[in-house]
Amino acid sequence: MTAVTITADELAELMLSSTPPVVLDVRWQLGDDRGYEHYLDGHVPGSVFVDLDAELARPPAGAAGGRHPLPDVAELQAAVRRWGIDDGVTVVPYDDIGNLAAARAWWLLRWAGIADVRLLDGGLGAWRTAGFRLSTGDGGTPRVGSATLTGGELSTATIDEVAAGPDARSGGAALLDVRAPERYRGEVEPIDPRPGHIPGAVSVPTGANIDDNGRFRSAEELRERFSALGIAADDAPIVYCGSGVNAAHTVAAMEIAGFRARLFPGSYSQWSSDPDREVRTGAQP
Repeated sequence: MTAVTITADELAELMLSSTPPVVLDVRWQLGDDRGYEHYLDGHVPGSVFVDLDAELARPPAGAAGGRHPLPDVAELQAAVRRWGIDDGVTVVPYDDIGNLAAARAWWLLRWAGIADVRLLDGGLGAWRTAGFRLSTGDGGTPRVGSATLTGGELSTATIDEVAAGPDARSGGAALLDVRAPERYRGEVEPIDPRPGHIPGAVSVPTGANIDDNGRFRSAEELRERFSALGIAADDAPIVYCGSGVNAAHTVAAMEIAGFRARLFPGSYSQWSSDPDREVRTGAQP
């Protein structure tokens, strides 16, 4: 199995090799649309800025697909080639918030058929802490790549499968809500139509996947976390967040721990946009 993460030291060494990786800067955060400005202020040398909203998703589709629907494979392939990615190359996405945004690129590229995608563990902070320099300004236009994408290489769940409930889902799959606990309980909702959570979903906040330095917790710690939910290695729980971004981080964390998981791409933004779908508030599933 290909590693999910790469350390700053390992990335620096790989960048000096005869087969350097393509490094993607995926600076994005809910409520902050200045990702490119942050990139200009300082980024891993040679990294290419990726616009999550424009390049890692189609336009918002409400009840038809949520805030960040998966892009068409042809559109994603065009973007991947713009970033300079060829077949067989290693790709390393990162951000500055513990890979909570970069995990979208990790998941999407894996889903699209790129086999070796590794998150820079600890993101930009880890690169700085390791003592490596940053580049500023526009990184320039990378050479055009030739990667060919397929799509469908990772499992997903549809809104109807989620609605069917555990008894009807394949293997009785559990449903995990990885948003902040207060959003799960419906106490706050900064962007989606209705506060609360999907009935039957268990609260498993994404933030607990990482330590205070923004690095993934050890495989053992993550394994204990997910095992405590009653998840076994051969289960495939369905994971959702607000719009399918942070949920990819939990899919990555589960892979580190030796578990499989399926992403519900439309996530709560799709569910809550449909007035016919029940929404539940409070701390109970």
